[in-house]
Order: sequence, then C-alpha cells, then structure tokens
Amino acid sequence: MRISDLRLLDIVNVKDGRRLGPIKDLDLDLERGTVKGIIVPGPSRSWGLFGSGKTEDFFVPWDHVKKIGVDVILVDVNDLPEFNIENDDRR
Repeated sequence: MRISDLRLLDIVNVKDGRRLGPIKDLDLDLERGTVKGIIVPGPSRSWGLFGSGKTEDFFVPWDHVKKIGVDVILVDVNDLPEFNIENDDRR
C-alpha cells in the first residue's frame, strides 16, 4: 500500500466508533526509518478567531493503529478532543 492510498482511508476510533476523517499527514522517524504516528484533522471550531474556523491537528501514535483495512484504519485512542457534531462534515 502506498502513502497516497492511505490518505484516502477514513480513520475510526474503536473506543467510541467515531469517524475522525482521513489522514492529514504522517510523522516519520527518518533516522530509524519508522512511522511514529499519523496526523488527523482536529475538531472544527465554528467561530474561530475572525471566523477562520481553523482546527488543531490531532496526533495518533503508530502503536495505537490497530488495523489497516481496505477502506478504513482502526485506531484505539482514549483522549480525543471533543468534536463539534453540528458543524462536523466528517460524519
């Protein structure tokens, strides 16, 4: 599987079934040649500074990735930020 293929997969937390969206980026350890984790878009803020709606990205350590399937990546994360359900287009 290629990185470009991974970016098309949705990430789902097995703790609560919440869909976190696609991979935004990978955190790599270039010295060791390993993946340290994945970066997913954080919760959208409906009223950011001047209406920007910027989000804080969320880091999922690679050891929390439980399964990479054909169309989904399952992660096991306890401390996810709160998502604004009304304005969240990832559902």
